Amino acid sequence: MLDTSAENQRRHALHPDQPVWLFGYGSLIYKADFPFLARRPASIDGWARRFWQGSHDHRGTPDHPGRVVTLIRAPGDRCAGMAYQVTPDVFQHLDHREKNGYLRVTTSLTFADGQQQPGLVYLATADNAAFLGEASEEQIARHIAASHGPSGSNADYLLQLARALRNLCESDAHVFAIEASLLNTAMPARAAPAK
Repeated sequence: MLDTSAENQRRHALHPDQPVWLFGYGSLIYKADFPFLARRPASIDGWARRFWQGSHDHRGTPDHPGRVVTLIRAPGDRCAGMAYQVTPDVFQHLDHREKNGYLRVTTSLTFADGQQQPGLVYLATADNAAFLGEASEEQIARHIAASHGPSGSNADYLLQLARALRNLCESDAHVFAIEASLLNTAMPARAAPAK
């Protein structure tokens, strides 16, 4: 397993009295287990959400990693999520939470009113040790259906993310296609979520 927490703490010189915007596009949309000063729906341009990152520590195990989202460069695309304004001390917790291959990088956030702010986002690139890479949405759904880790089932991660995106009135073809495959094929006994 690749632990990126120490590298993340070296990457940015954050002033202890200067709040920072953090962009969440996966479980950070719906699971804010950290204090924040403000929360606003936001998006970032040029990126797409993909279930291509392995999870050895939350939604899977070292022997059978689950699949969670990361971002890939996608010119012309827009990735919607939730932005949190946090104090720099919060990153000690977040760096541990996102330690399985994710690195903090700077980005520009766009809020619903068009206002833009600089911020940080965690992403896992193809060169990290936990990266699983591209697969069909049906294969990803089967993988997710069979995965479970200390933070719960991988299926719940997917279903909560899809629900959170709908609550934001946002669409994501990749996420929703995997959700449909999971509900219709990999987990036929589960009821489909309300629209």
